[in-house]
Amino acid sequence: MTESNQLVARNVRRYRQERGLSLGELARRSGLSKQTLSKIEQGVGNPTVDTLTLLGTALDIPARRLLTEWGTPVFVQRKDEGEWTPEGGGSERVLDEVYGSGYVRNHILQLDRGCEMTNPAESHPPGTLHHVYVISGRLQAGPLTDLVTLETGDFVRFPGDVPYRYVCLSEQVIAHVVTTLPQLRQFGPRGTGN
Repeated sequence: MTESNQLVARNVRRYRQERGLSLGELARRSGLSKQTLSKIEQGVGNPTVDTLTLLGTALDIPARRLLTEWGTPVFVQRKDEGEWTPEGGGSERVLDEVYGSGYVRNHILQLDRGCEMTNPAESHPPGTLHHVYVISGRLQAGPLTDLVTLETGDFVRFPGDVPYRYVCLSEQVIAHVVTTLPQLRQFGPRGTGN
């Protein structure tokens, strides 16, 4: 199983489930067999460009979305792991790169000791990611099932379409938060008459 096959498998399964489609219904819409779709979702199929195009059309997304990582697992970069490179008279540290298009929101989060913010999964659409860089203080952040403790200079990226939490672990914490939401039309399952 190749990494790209696993990526396609995760995405086909996720988009199919988001739309409330059974494997049989996706097979009908795409013109592919259930067996072919099952192999693709297990990561053992080797889909062609034509197959990806048929799946994209059936899921109402561009085929390239099936080759782009959405809802990635938690990624942490500690302050001493970052690499600074010279850039135009200064230097820069790349925290993360995520490909795709959509809505991007930048904000500064400030919390005082003991302050906690918890968000339910429904607060953001599927595919939402939070990118958090701690400017000062200590912060616990991430999905409720995978919280990480961060210090000044640490960075984390985690899914925002699952329940998540921010907890201040110092007198005060200030963090730069970038929230990315994919530009993807969401809709419910279609009836058979459509």
